[in-house]
Amino acid sequence: MTKIFDTHAHYDDEAFDEDRDSLLAELPGQGIGKVVDVGASLSSCRAAKALAERYDYIYCALGVHPSETAELTEESFAWLRQQCGYEKCVAVGEIGLDYYWDEPDRDTQKKWFVRQLDLAREWKKPIVVHSREAAKDTIDIMKAEHCGDIGGVIHCYSYTKESAKIFLDMGFYIGIGGVLTFKNARKLVETAEYVPMDRIVLETDCPYLAPVPNRGRRNSSLNLPYVVEALAGIKGITQEQVRQAAWKNAHKMLRLDLAD
Repeated sequence: MTKIFDTHAHYDDEAFDEDRDSLLAELPGQGIGKVVDVGASLSSCRAAKALAERYDYIYCALGVHPSETAELTEESFAWLRQQCGYEKCVAVGEIGLDYYWDEPDRDTQKKWFVRQLDLAREWKKPIVVHSREAAKDTIDIMKAEHCGDIGGVIHCYSYTKESAKIFLDMGFYIGIGGVLTFKNARKLVETAEYVPMDRIVLETDCPYLAPVPNRGRRNSSLNLPYVVEALAGIKGITQEQVRQAAWKNAHKMLRLDLAD
């Protein structure tokens, strides 16, 4: 059986403080082949990098989430720029726009989104895009900044299949996780039906967004088989076909060698 690549996790989160080491040690034996721990703040970037240094099957993405961009200064951005050169940093992220919250202001979010796109371009690494209730501005910035030349994933996809077409046309992958199993996930189900299987990657966003039947509990990579099952049903293919495609897609998106 093909292993699963969790392309977006937050094992640095305090929700894992009590059992982080034992849980991570369990993953390879439970069919989880590789994980990307994704930074969201300067402190979580440090922690994500530390996990990548400790575990050979964990990689990191380094970047500052739009809701945390108020903490960025030219000095801290220079530090982040340096960290993105780390060999197991496979992407810049998660970066983008989040208009669900009013803080920080939209201009601050946009400024640091663009600046972090520059990091990805400089280091020739893909981006992990967080976009919430900000589809138009996200698309406008990504087009203006020629993000098709950068590549990456739209993480925890929440928009329509029409917007998905725009991202796909730019060469991006669509990240799908536990939300696919929710009863109110009609838009995501429609998007999953529409997006070709060779452009979908699997993710948890753990500890958040655990799939049914564990919705509301702490999420982990161990729940990804439920997402595989749901996606196979939507696509009308076998679970093994989903696993094979998603494994290959993740490596291609992150520019990793399948043989490693």
